[in-house]
Amino acid sequence: MREDEGPAGSGGLPEELRELGRSLRVPEVDGESMAERVLARILAEHVPAPVVEEEPEPWGWLRRRWRALLAALSGVLVVAVLTPPVRAAVVEWLGVGGVVVEYAPGAPPVAAAEVPGCPDAVPVAEAARRAGFAPPLPEGVAGAVASVTGRAPTAVAGVCWRSAAGAAVRLDVFPGTLDPGFVKEVRVQPEPVALADGTAAYWFAEPHRLAFPLSSVEGRWRQEVRTAGPTLLWVRPSAGLTLRLEGIPDRAEALRVAASVR
Repeated sequence: MREDEGPAGSGGLPEELRELGRSLRVPEVDGESMAERVLARILAEHVPAPVVEEEPEPWGWLRRRWRALLAALSGVLVVAVLTPPVRAAVVEWLGVGGVVVEYAPGAPPVAAAEVPGCPDAVPVAEAARRAGFAPPLPEGVAGAVASVTGRAPTAVAGVCWRSAAGAAVRLDVFPGTLDPGFVKEVRVQPEPVALADGTAAYWFAEPHRLAFPLSSVEGRWRQEVRTAGPTLLWVRPSAGLTLRLEGIPDRAEALRVAASVR
């Protein structure tokens, strides 16, 4: 038996935590589960973890007890991810499918701005050809156009249309591994919500600073900065895509539109 395999040793703890994090059923972010990111952060900051003291018992019994303690810790972390105020500290450093959320409660407030349209707009079918994937659309949307930034497999497709009230609405669709990606600086933490099918999402109710990627003719990436309005963000792991819906200030309506995206 190696020394680093014992429950009181520090060598086996990181892998134990990571294995448990991978097994937890929570939304994935950039290829790792949220729980795994939280556990990794705990290890990095040297937060004390439960320790089982050596006892004159068979190793199998101690191993089972150690796993039980780790499972209990993981359960607490999952609850923490879903409940404030601990959630605020979690979202501060997590990324979600090519989007980084930076929590800056002391940042100056930003005024609401008009949702930008799609520059150099083309039909959605042409955008699909350029992006390398078909940008999904909500049901009932007519007259949508699109613009594409970058090239496949890291292109960003922006789809634009007008709501029934005439307001500009924009749906950005891009690979979850996009690098550089979107960066949101928020003064108020986003609210975890769920689409009708149970898909996890985040609702950004207040205007916030948004840095987003653009590419030059030479294919080099740079980031532009603007103010974004209320936004709904979610990931479709089966398609490997991240979606951000901007221009619908009512949360319930944004969720309804997002649920109809196909």
